[in-house]
Amino acid sequence: MTIQHLKSQNLILFEVISGSKSFGLNTPTSDTDIKGVYYLPKEQFYGLHYIPQISNETNDEVYYELGRFVELLLKNNPNILEILASPDDCILYQHPLMERLKLDDFLSKLCKDSFAGYAMTQIKKARGLKKKIVNPMEQEKKSLLDFCYVLQGYDSVSLSSWLDALGLVQERCGLINMPNSKGMYALFYDESATLGYRGIVKNELSNEVSLSSIPKGEKEVGYLSCNQDGYSKYCKEYKEYLEWMEKRNEERYNTNQEHGKNYDSKNMMHTIRLLQTAEQILSKGTLNVRVSNREELLSIKAGAMEYDDLLEMADDLIASIEKFYHTSILPESPDVEKAVGILVGIREELYN
Repeated sequence: MTIQHLKSQNLILFEVISGSKSFGLNTPTSDTDIKGVYYLPKEQFYGLHYIPQISNETNDEVYYELGRFVELLLKNNPNILEILASPDDCILYQHPLMERLKLDDFLSKLCKDSFAGYAMTQIKKARGLKKKIVNPMEQEKKSLLDFCYVLQGYDSVSLSSWLDALGLVQERCGLINMPNSKGMYALFYDESATLGYRGIVKNELSNEVSLSSIPKGEKEVGYLSCNQDGYSKYCKEYKEYLEWMEKRNEERYNTNQEHGKNYDSKNMMHTIRLLQTAEQILSKGTLNVRVSNREELLSIKAGAMEYDDLLEMADDLIASIEKFYHTSILPESPDVEKAVGILVGIREELYN
């Protein structure tokens, strides 16, 4: 089922312009995001083809099945509450039955965790992105050999430096485990290449060292330490970095480079907005999607604030949210029985 099918079959119950245009944070280059609510034909709803969500390829148009929409409202999902609270000038269509879903029936203290929790996820994401921007990784992937070191007295040197200094090659090395010493190996060398040593790694793609059978009487030439955990962590970060390079929004990346603050400023703007929204809900018991501090938020998006100052701002908002949580007159959570009753009533009218 596609969005076009929903529209052609008149299954849309609610449709709004969301995102920056509903927040009042749009600029001339802003996209138009559409969100909505639909219901399934009776046969599909009662049958085996329940579809909770439908979106287009770019995910800037997303529609939620009525039951899924109510389920997320009960969880105080930030995106879903903001859809229900859309400004009048952003509502493209509203079925009369949708008027039964009142925002006041869903706002609750759950927003402390749903809004602030989501914001903390975005802060963590921003930290990770900042790391990628500030510390770009080399395109050529390192091998396990780059995480191997040879002990020298009270110090250690990289394996590659040690091999180069002695004119040796890793393929003629042999390793055996050192008992009770994780990642430590006795290192042997076969000058004649006749002892059948397996080398330190089989090839550049190896994710563990090779062990060899060492003839009796052979003397070790050193002791090798292999940081395999470090290599595994590097491989994960390298994969994430390549995926980020492939999928990153070039326009946003270039903007971040231009303002020189080395963080995703758009991400941080929405993080601060989200925390301010949670503070508003708990302190005033209302949700106004359209912001009253457009210039402040757009200045964050433009990179006018230092990253550490933004984190401090976020910490202050989280502390304020915690304070208002204890004094808020909102219920601990929405009235599930009432919400389900409204949902059932809407479905009964739709399917009758």
